[in-house]
Amino acid sequence: MLDLTSQPSFITEQGSNMSHVELSSGACFPGNCSEDCCFQQAGKEVLQIERNALAQLDQYINHDFSHACEKIFNCQGKVVVMGIGKSGHIGRKIAATFASTGTPAFFIHPTEASHGDLGMVTSQDIVLAISNSGETGEILSLIPILKRQKILLIAMSGNPKSNMGEVADIHLCIKVPEEACPLGLAPTASTTATLVMGDALAVALLKKRRFTPQHFALSHPGGLLGRKLLVRVDEIMHIGTEIPQVTLDASLRDALLEITQKKLGLTVICDDQMKIAGVFTDGDLRRVLSDNTFDLNNAKIAEVMTSGGIHISADKLAVEALNLMQSHNITVLLVVEDERLLGVVHMHDLLKAGIV
Repeated sequence: MLDLTSQPSFITEQGSNMSHVELSSGACFPGNCSEDCCFQQAGKEVLQIERNALAQLDQYINHDFSHACEKIFNCQGKVVVMGIGKSGHIGRKIAATFASTGTPAFFIHPTEASHGDLGMVTSQDIVLAISNSGETGEILSLIPILKRQKILLIAMSGNPKSNMGEVADIHLCIKVPEEACPLGLAPTASTTATLVMGDALAVALLKKRRFTPQHFALSHPGGLLGRKLLVRVDEIMHIGTEIPQVTLDASLRDALLEITQKKLGLTVICDDQMKIAGVFTDGDLRRVLSDNTFDLNNAKIAEVMTSGGIHISADKLAVEALNLMQSHNITVLLVVEDERLLGVVHMHDLLKAGIV
């Protein structure tokens, strides 16, 4: 039990002033500093301690780390992450990072594992057990069963000589010089080191698998990245009668009516085979109106159109259409296959699809 009377750390209120007591050497708390400096100094001390911890962690990216990556890469099942308390919270994040970067994984609470959830673990899986001390009883009680089932055990702890470290097939050390907590009680630097070691594993495996943004999007279909990397142009383009188009012999008046009816800010000029001759946009209309040499009542669209048009293939990603629009400072793209018009896609369509 902690002897609270021996702790030199408390702050008492006296009227409008706060008496100051130091928790550790060099610490700064209300009473002997400006309004903000005590918090800032404490925060900077934490950052420095945790930076030092991560610098120390570099030495543990060694053969054991490579061995763990190799086993996980060749695993035919899943990585089952276990941990209690703060290690459990970090373990959940590590499992989630694995799962979203190409390494199938899930988290099991060791207590729940002892009451039936261990049935989710198969002999093809790998267990990644996390405990800073390496002496977590709930995990140690599961190890004989894991060994009996010949399940590979990777232990991540701060003590290679702990019971977990000794019985594990592979041990990843996460030892830190000190915790950022001045009482040395709350896991701080050690949990940061654990999280970073998990990230190092996940990213090393991601690179080995040649994991791409498209692979990442498949596990994030509901997110912005998923939409950007999964939605194609042919899923959002306007087709058929929705396409604003006129023939080469159409009048300027006909073209203006088509632009007004279809409400996409342009019309495409095509021949009978849907081969594109040019486009006429709102911007082209302003140009024509400013030119007094045109006879607006009798002008043909072929006289005032802009030849060609910026286009994209139907099988391209919608985000590529967005990039093309932005690079050309336009709001509509033609969708073309074999030089023939298939459809049009407007910036508003990208907005509706959540691409922008």
